Amino acid sequence: MNQEKIIIIGAGLSGSLLAIYLAKKGIEVEVYEARGDMRKEKMSAGRSINLALSNRGIAALKEVGLDEYMLAEAVPMFGRMIHDTKGNTRLLPYSGRQGEFINSVSRAGLNIALMNEAEKYDQVQFFFNQKCSEFDCKNGEAKFESGKVAKGSTVIGTDGAGSVIRNAMFSKVERFDFSQKWLEHGYKELHIPPAENGGFLLEKNALHIWARHSFMMIALPNFDGSFTCTLFLAHKGENSFEQLKDEESLMEFCSTNFADAIPLMPTLVEDFFTNPTGNLGTIKCFPWNIGGKSLLIGDSAHAVVPFYGQGMNCSFEDCRILNEMIGEKENDLAQIFSEFSKVRKPNADAIADMAEENFYEMRDAVADLTFQKKRQLETKLEQTFPDYFSKYSMVTFREDLPYSVAKEKGNAQDKLLMEICAKVNDINELDLNEVLEEIKFV
Repeated sequence: MNQEKIIIIGAGLSGSLLAIYLAKKGIEVEVYEARGDMRKEKMSAGRSINLALSNRGIAALKEVGLDEYMLAEAVPMFGRMIHDTKGNTRLLPYSGRQGEFINSVSRAGLNIALMNEAEKYDQVQFFFNQKCSEFDCKNGEAKFESGKVAKGSTVIGTDGAGSVIRNAMFSKVERFDFSQKWLEHGYKELHIPPAENGGFLLEKNALHIWARHSFMMIALPNFDGSFTCTLFLAHKGENSFEQLKDEESLMEFCSTNFADAIPLMPTLVEDFFTNPTGNLGTIKCFPWNIGGKSLLIGDSAHAVVPFYGQGMNCSFEDCRILNEMIGEKENDLAQIFSEFSKVRKPNADAIADMAEENFYEMRDAVADLTFQKKRQLETKLEQTFPDYFSKYSMVTFREDLPYSVAKEKGNAQDKLLMEICAKVNDINELDLNEVLEEIKFV
């Protein structure tokens, strides 16, 4: 592919990965990032929600030679550990098959590894503290607050949910569809430190959930023995951030709902009142490209809420599929970008919808007895029939299956299995062969 240069706006996860893919094809790449170099600056607290790396993301990292490196510093999570209000716990496995689990990884650690790998290629240059202020959709020219101007064969926007590139397209392109939907809930990052001996104060190989119907807290393990906790709470109303105005109200709320976690969180009050409260929203748009002059990928094109652990994995899959198409179509960027957008749009919409649905599942359903029976049944089916995959497994462990297919098949299976489990007290009463036959017809 003999292109003069490709400009990438955004040096986050997808931008840095894409730079590696392009450099491996011998393409010159300039990556512009609004923030400073995270390898030289301390990251701001409260914005580092851990990432759940699963098969789709691993497939992309494997293609650029970083899968083993990142997995060596990841913490495997085999299921959801449910904490009730009395401190009792119950593990709901993610899969009934051996070797299927998700991995808790550091967002910053992964981003740094990708940037370091990209800089090994002579074709890649990073420019930090370069905030893009304007993009000309017609000539593909990007301008920055510093006064710098960048132009290449094309500009690819990987600059996140607030994408300047997308906003320029929205203002200049006729019939540009755009939607932004906010959850009523926001999030606050909290922290559980390692034990004095460096170990873990909770079960290390699980994603911990304190599900309380209208809100929840989760905790993901870190390689150093700590846990990154995230409180998901409505911004306003009953059980909301607006009600937690001082230490007394915070501690009363947490004592009522997360009593078993409080002794593990010595900096709870400081973290809560110091760390910012984040928003949670879904962004959908189309088209993702203007001819061969621009393309949106990752959160710039399809920001999703974090409740299926697929935001990064979906963005990495974007990069992997775009790389395949560039290899097939040679120099016709307009055709590549158009086909890429048409292929990825239905799948991005599907995972966005499933991620929002999964918020309500994690918040409400995991504490529901019928749902817990359904998860037990799905685990038994996967243990017994290697060709059976639950919706969660289709999304998380089947990188060969489009998200849109996983959604359609998975929702039909979920409905059927919930109906079956609502009628029995013990799933061991069920004939698994009969259940599988019923599944084949949905």
